[in-house]
Amino acid sequence: MDVHSRNRVTVSGRAGAPVLVLAHGFGCDQNLWRLVVPTLERDFQVVLFDHVGAGRSDLSAWSRERYSSMDGYVDDVLELCRELDLGPVTFVGHSVSAMMGVLAAAREPRLFSGLVLLAPSPCFVDDPAEDYRGGFTAEDIEELLESLDANYLGWSGAMAPVIMGNPERPELSAELEDSFCATDPEIARVFARVTFLSDNRADLAAVTVPTLVAQCSNDAIAPPEVGDFVHGQIKGSRLVTLNATGHCPQLSAPEETAAAIGTFAGTLT
Repeated sequence: MDVHSRNRVTVSGRAGAPVLVLAHGFGCDQNLWRLVVPTLERDFQVVLFDHVGAGRSDLSAWSRERYSSMDGYVDDVLELCRELDLGPVTFVGHSVSAMMGVLAAAREPRLFSGLVLLAPSPCFVDDPAEDYRGGFTAEDIEELLESLDANYLGWSGAMAPVIMGNPERPELSAELEDSFCATDPEIARVFARVTFLSDNRADLAAVTVPTLVAQCSNDAIAPPEVGDFVHGQIKGSRLVTLNATGHCPQLSAPEETAAAIGTFAGTLT
C-alpha cells in the first residue's frame, strides 16, 4: 500500500530545507499541529501524517495484529521516512509518538538528524520498586481502560479536559473531545492499550541522535518527573520546560512550542 495515501501524508514549507516530521498522539490527527505549522514552514519542510486508524488515514490498512503494539507504528514511521527520501529528518513526536520516535531512531539512526520528544512518557504506570513516577498507579490505568471500554464517548468527554488542562479555555477541551469521538471506538481501545500499557524506559538509552525533551510546566498526564527521567536516560539530550500547561502545548501554546522545535532543529543543520 502507498504510504502517502495510507497515512495521508502532507508536505509543506520550503523545498530543500531541513525536514521536520510531526507525529500526533492518541486520539488525535495531524490537524493538532495546524497552529505551529505556519511558523515552522518558514524555515523547514514540514511533513504531517495520520497514524493508521486516525484522522483521514486509510482505515482498510488497520489490523489488530499490526497495531496492538508499538512495533506496527514504528514500522510505519520508518517506511514513511524511507518513502519520502528527503534525507535525515527531525522527528517531532507528541506523547505516545515520542516513544515511536525513540524506537525508530534506535532501529535506524541514519534516517534521523534529531528527535523532539514533546510531553513524552516512556511508561505511564508508577514503579515504586524502581523509584519511578509515571503519574498513574496500575489501578488508575486499569480503571481508565475499563471506562474507555464501557463507554468510549463518555470517557472522551471526561478525559479531554484532564488531558488538555487549561480549564479557562474550554474550547481546547471541546476540540480534543471531538477528535477522540471521531476515532473508531474499536481502534481507540487497541491504541489506548498501546499508549497506556507500553513500557519503553529501557529503550531510551539506545538513542544516539541529538534529542530535545520538551515537557510542560503542569501536565496531569506526564508530570515533570517523567521528562526529567527521559532526559537522564538519553545521553546528551537537552531538556526544556515550557511555560505551557496541559498535555497538548501545540494547541495551548503554539508560539512557544514552535519556537522550541524550530530553535532545536535549527541547531542540527
